[in-house]
Amino acid sequence: MSVTTLSRESVQEHFITVTPEGKEAPESLFRRVAEAVRPLNGRVISVEAVGLAPADRKSLEVLTGALDGKDTPLAWIENARTNNLYGVHVWAVSSARVEPLSFEGRRAGTLFEDGHAQYCRLVGLLPTSATMGRPEQAQTVFRQIETVLASGGMAFSDVLRTWFYNDNILGWYREFNGVRTKFFQDKKVFEGLLPASTGVAGRNILGAALLSGLIAVKSEDEDVKAFEVPSPLQPPAPQYGSSFSRAVELELPDLRRLYVSGTASIDEHGKSIFVGDPMAQVRQTMEVVQAILQSREMDWGDVTRALAYFKRGQDAPLFQKYREESGVPPFPAVIVENDICRDELLFEIEVDAVAAK
Repeated sequence: MSVTTLSRESVQEHFITVTPEGKEAPESLFRRVAEAVRPLNGRVISVEAVGLAPADRKSLEVLTGALDGKDTPLAWIENARTNNLYGVHVWAVSSARVEPLSFEGRRAGTLFEDGHAQYCRLVGLLPTSATMGRPEQAQTVFRQIETVLASGGMAFSDVLRTWFYNDNILGWYREFNGVRTKFFQDKKVFEGLLPASTGVAGRNILGAALLSGLIAVKSEDEDVKAFEVPSPLQPPAPQYGSSFSRAVELELPDLRRLYVSGTASIDEHGKSIFVGDPMAQVRQTMEVVQAILQSREMDWGDVTRALAYFKRGQDAPLFQKYREESGVPPFPAVIVENDICRDELLFEIEVDAVAAK
């Protein structure tokens, strides 16, 4: 278990990561999540439960019941819990005014302020119907995002980071990219800040084509700036048809936040490399992410949250092997088994990092 607390002038932020101890069952892990959150006397901004199996739904109420009940802002992402690879990330705040956001009677996210900016974290957004075609479901999710953002006084131009967990991603990722790109064109996203993003496989309780989430930030303070951070080792993703930034940084008067997109073993031309070699893909990917961190005067010790995705659960020990061989210090990471957006990609990782100014 990892709990990282940022003590700031007007708010305390808590980043909690809980992963299983050996063969620990979800019900037990969820109780440990509650035990970690309760003493903070804070409000939950988001809960990400990733890597669960459909059979684990029976323990869902243990998690929500120990937090905010049915009003818990939750992203519940399923796969098969292969090799007991799963975990929970929680973002909570203390001493801050928190406002829930809903869509059609269901909790969709949270607003809070830190004295410099207003934050909107949306989680667990699902299509209004799972019976439509997959592209149509994606379109409804983007419309839902606009609606919920507007209810909080924001627009898509305020979005810094997105997540898309697409059921059977390899079967329709090209179509999804088409829907996203069309929405971005219509909303003139390419003329402003292109959000960082992750797009990997993941099922949801509704059986819908995708589940989404995001972080948006709005501020009138001229000392608050958000901007794209390029990768020193990879090309901009739009060059090969994917509409996201490699990373986005949010600069505040007291600290800097860096959101690094889901990153995989792709070369400077956008081609997959080290095909069939999972260790080489882990090494390449971690070096790419570290290069982004170091380009912003950060490193692994500044990471507050990470999600590592292996196409094959059997390869998961390679993450620890790389860390030990490369001298990478421990950082809060959940490791799960997920298909990635290309069949030949075996590993992907996303990280959030924070550095004081």
